[in-house]
Amino acid sequence: MNAPVLEAVGIGVRFGGVHALDGVDLALCPGEVCGLIGPNGAGKTTLFDALSGIRRPDEGRILLDGTDITRRSPVWRARHGMRRTFQRQQLFGQLTVADNLVVAQEWRGGGGGLAADLLAAPTRRPYERERRKRADAVLRTCGLEELGGSYAGALPVGRARMVELARAVADPPRVLLLDEPASGMTDSEIRHLLSVIRHLSVEEGCAVLLVEHNVAFVMELCARVVVLDLGSVLAEGTAAEVHADPRVREAYLGMATA
Repeated sequence: MNAPVLEAVGIGVRFGGVHALDGVDLALCPGEVCGLIGPNGAGKTTLFDALSGIRRPDEGRILLDGTDITRRSPVWRARHGMRRTFQRQQLFGQLTVADNLVVAQEWRGGGGGLAADLLAAPTRRPYERERRKRADAVLRTCGLEELGGSYAGALPVGRARMVELARAVADPPRVLLLDEPASGMTDSEIRHLLSVIRHLSVEEGCAVLLVEHNVAFVMELCARVVVLDLGSVLAEGTAAEVHADPRVREAYLGMATA
């Protein structure tokens, strides 16, 4: 396997006297889809917050391509290829679906700066065309092309979740952190989500780490699964190995072992 693109080394996070994370190690390689599961309160979202820069860990390091980024901001990480979705939908509801994807590319600038943006200067037009072209391509990949002109705030939950994913990959990511991506989706939407994530990993080489309570979804999609419990790594391995682990079955799946 290739060298890891993202690593968490000895991550510890405390809330007062509570250890939300305690010595967590995790490595993610290009093109890999890894599942992060565990019971409520296990520390999954806290780990996502540390990886994405929202919360600085009390112990340990975050590495991107071997470089320590522990003190880097969420914006810096996003601009260097780390993208994240959240449990709660965070679309720009008053913009169209297509405009949500264009906005995700605007940080690259070009064409004269803020004054050109406000005045719709001709120097912006080539950049605008390229960003619209990329947005249209991502909408097709995500099966959203018919919704490009719809307002994001009017979408049902499942479609809005897919738009969030599309926006996260509008500017091609190297690392994608997905927090409950299948929440609120129908069975057919979940099947499509599976195919889109596989495309991102296999065809575009994106490393994907996802938190998901739909265990069947995780077991089908992820080549490797990491289980957190009480802030520590309880188990790690293939989907089959993790599913068969008696500690996991007791702590997460609710199946007490003899």
